[in-house]
Amino acid sequence: MGDILASEAELLGLVKEYLDFAEFEDTVKTFIKECRSKGKPLSKTPSSSLRDSKTLILQKDLITAFDNGAQKVFFGLWEEHVPASVREGDTLAQKLEFYLHIHFAIFPLKHTAGKPDKAEFDERISSFKAYLETRGAALSQTTEFLPFYALPFVPNPMVHPSFKELFQDSWTPELKMRLETFLSSTLKASNTPRLFTLYKDNGQSNKEMLQQLHQQLVEAERRTMTYLKRYNKIQADYHNLIGVTAELVDSLEATVNGKMITPEYLQSVCVRLFSNQMRQSLAHSIDFTRPGTASTMLRASLAPVKLKEIPLLPSLDYEKLKKDLTFGNDRLKAFLLQALRWRLTTSHPGEQRETVLQAYISNDLLDCQSNNQRNVLQLLHSKNDVVRQYMARLINALASLSEGRLYLSQNTKLLRMLEERLKDEDKDLLTRENVLGALQKFSLRRTLQSTMIQDGLIFWLIDVLEDPDCLSDYTLEYAVALLMNLCLRSTGKNMCAKVAGLVLKVLSDLLGHENHEIQPYVNGALYSILSIPSIREEARAMGMEEILRCFIKEGSAEMIRQIEFIIKQLNSEDPPDMILESDDEEEEDDEEDRDTMESDLDKDEAIQPRLGELAGEKLLTSEYLGDICPALYACCEDPVKSCSSCARWLCSLPTVHSEGPMAPLASRAAFHSKPLTL
Repeated sequence: MGDILASEAELLGLVKEYLDFAEFEDTVKTFIKECRSKGKPLSKTPSSSLRDSKTLILQKDLITAFDNGAQKVFFGLWEEHVPASVREGDTLAQKLEFYLHIHFAIFPLKHTAGKPDKAEFDERISSFKAYLETRGAALSQTTEFLPFYALPFVPNPMVHPSFKELFQDSWTPELKMRLETFLSSTLKASNTPRLFTLYKDNGQSNKEMLQQLHQQLVEAERRTMTYLKRYNKIQADYHNLIGVTAELVDSLEATVNGKMITPEYLQSVCVRLFSNQMRQSLAHSIDFTRPGTASTMLRASLAPVKLKEIPLLPSLDYEKLKKDLTFGNDRLKAFLLQALRWRLTTSHPGEQRETVLQAYISNDLLDCQSNNQRNVLQLLHSKNDVVRQYMARLINALASLSEGRLYLSQNTKLLRMLEERLKDEDKDLLTRENVLGALQKFSLRRTLQSTMIQDGLIFWLIDVLEDPDCLSDYTLEYAVALLMNLCLRSTGKNMCAKVAGLVLKVLSDLLGHENHEIQPYVNGALYSILSIPSIREEARAMGMEEILRCFIKEGSAEMIRQIEFIIKQLNSEDPPDMILESDDEEEEDDEEDRDTMESDLDKDEAIQPRLGELAGEKLLTSEYLGDICPALYACCEDPVKSCSSCARWLCSLPTVHSEGPMAPLASRAAFHSKPLTL
């Protein structure tokens, strides 16, 4: 009770402050009157007019310190009056503070007539460097600020191309305007009622934090139980092994003394060593009197369990499928495209997936070999967003497999259709993601790679990558990987040379991006284009080496090794390698046998079946099941349990016999997920 009475005045003051802020004038009068009648004390709160006058004086002092370059005065007031929660938690405040430190660091260079005082400038640069290593380190992964981390190491920033923006006449007034706007909103916001601040900070944030902590606790408990079970199993096996070892040592000692070991004893030891699944079956069925039997069975107990045989999927009526994909309604088209994709992505790698893919190819599922104006591929230009997206997903899934890429590449118009869809798609981000993913996989084939370069796809990629923070992780990773693949060709490097400054700026900004998956591809692109002398000269002029060395301090061993190779290439004076100049000659596609079906292909499905509506494999097997050839029954005695070779033939059997032979299939593939080796 005493604690409540001691805080009562402050609590009542909080209530009155909020009522004043919300302009409940009549309520405030009644509240004050009732407090006085009951003898309740009210803590005094500063009036709004007094607070406003203090705020204006504080703003004026900060702006004056900004104009005069009084760094210590400014940041003293800044840290005292701008709340720590704002300085440390507000992204806009952190960015503004970064630019303010730059302003004070270069102040002598911009506001001193003649040559600036070297001692003062060195002191300011040292202060800026200390900021970068402490509070400023939080923005080291932000592309916007990455070039400025090289500022302390540049002898004359005024003539350096990377910092010319700082010395333009408009830079300081624009920063001052941003500062005034920030101070007006922040200092007024700090005068909001304390009751509101308490509710906001301790109410909603605590609720969210409790939810996160509860989720983390549940996950931690689940992992703990899993690890505990593993630990108990390992501990039991360890104790069992120690016991058996002790018995074997005793037996060896007994043998030295002439006492023989009986087969029954050896059998009991081996049963204890075998896994639980084998104990009952082996205990009485194996003759341990034969030499080598025990050791053979012990080794056999460690052999991996043979996987169960995976059944093949039934064949489909592809003519009916393609007809409905071409002439059906949009909802049916979307469900069919989804089901066909799922059949490929959810199939087991190996014989089952290969059989599905061969069926798609031999039946020309996407009409890649058709010259009809109205075919399945035209779904890429459908007016329905979901149909376009699901068509792009299916193409991306097929392009994930080397034989699928070879099949798709047979249609000379498909690449241009994908490029048009990539540049025109502005409604559906998932459509653009999957088109980009397919193009990146197509770039593994040299002829398609050459076409992309000729079509100026490098310029589109550079334009998109200028603002990487607005891209999804999938788009960013595949865009950078595609750019690297195109830059490996001499024609691609020469294309980059036309906009060398922009390409180098984009790549240097990406070096510090928070998504570390893109680093090998950024490094690969940089290393490749720096073989062109004109690009090397541009890179040296913008201080590329200083920027690169900033990453050596904190990068991984592999990252450091790659950057050292890039710096070596940057400082090289050798002319372009003649071998690289001949790399545009037609050669065999250098793909590795590494087919990968990424999980993103099936993420965020746009449609769901209604009650009673078929989807997925049920839709295919219910409405589009293929005819069973009579020859299949003659091949096997039991038509239900047909042999695997017949089943494989049945699943890939075209519904209409094609006149020409199938095109040869590629056998090697290389994906962007492979680490780069410089």
